[in-house]
Amino acid sequence: MISLLSIIAVGFFLGMRHATDPDHVIAVTTIVTQQRDIKKSALIGAFWGIGHTLTIFVVGAAIILFGLVIPPRVGLSMELSVGLMLIILGLMNVRSFMRSVPARHAQAASNTVHSHPHRHGDYVHTHPHGHTPEAHSHSDEQTPLARLDRLFGRAASYQALRPLVIGIVHGLAGSAAVALLVLTTIRSTRWAIAYLLVFGIGTIAGMMVITMSIASTAHFLGKSQRFSHRLGLASGLLSLAFGLVLAYQIGVVHGLFTGHPEWVPK
Repeated sequence: MISLLSIIAVGFFLGMRHATDPDHVIAVTTIVTQQRDIKKSALIGAFWGIGHTLTIFVVGAAIILFGLVIPPRVGLSMELSVGLMLIILGLMNVRSFMRSVPARHAQAASNTVHSHPHRHGDYVHTHPHGHTPEAHSHSDEQTPLARLDRLFGRAASYQALRPLVIGIVHGLAGSAAVALLVLTTIRSTRWAIAYLLVFGIGTIAGMMVITMSIASTAHFLGKSQRFSHRLGLASGLLSLAFGLVLAYQIGVVHGLFTGHPEWVPK
């Protein structure tokens, strides 16, 4: 009983600590910076954790049960996927910030044309416009939200897809290390599988705490659109820089793009 409780406790708290890894926090921050609803932020963290746990469990169980050996080039490629994902997330946030900056015209076309945040249904953005149809530069159906609603409107859960996919990619990079750690400490196959599940539950809990903390901070410290946009830009630049450094280390330092890759799961 003591051994079982120890496995549960250690697995849960190591899972929570695993959620605080820099690449994990940076990735979810690029999503949560635009979300001030704490409950929705908790769901983002939960879906990230579910995706992460799914990959950890599937790959880790294969290593534990079948002695699966991951070649160095495959292992490095899985870790490179995290770097590429961070780069993409960073670019998306930077692009979103650039689009939110009001366009400045050399000459004002009319006194009726002005710039402030305005709404199209649930979509809020800023650009020079007037309140007559001929003075507004686009219709309600020409916004990103409208396009997404047309594409995915029938799928009620499409908002959860992005953190879920990010969690799956992160799980690919860390699954081998977690499984090998379990193999060196737990001899029972059944308990080793149980440890993976408890570790995953801890990761879900840890990421939910992180996303709620980020959202609550943004809610209390930055109630203006300007602060939210700047926070999104900062997280995007950080994600982009971290992803580029990670890709360089994996591709060049550890030799993924050479003939002699070196990989140690960590």
